[in-house]
Amino acid sequence: MSAYSSDQGLKVTDATGNGVEVDVATNLLNGTVRLSVLWTQEIYLHPDAAEQVAQSLLRAAERGRRIARPKPGA
Repeated sequence: MSAYSSDQGLKVTDATGNGVEVDVATNLLNGTVRLSVLWTQEIYLHPDAAEQVAQSLLRAAERGRRIARPKPGA
C-alpha cells in the first residue's frame, strides 16, 4: 500500500499523443509532494494542460502543508 494519494482530478497526457501521463501525489504520512511523469522522462503539454498541472501542484502543496503542520498538543 502506498502512502501517496494522487490527485484524481488531474487527467493530463502528452500533447504529442504518445500516452505519457503526469501524476501529482501527496504523501499522507509526511506531506511531501511527488510529481511523476509516467512512461518516459519528459512530457510536452499544451498550455491548458500545463495550467492544470500547476493547479494540481498548488493543491498538493496546500494538502502537504496541512499534513506536515505540527498537531496541537503534540
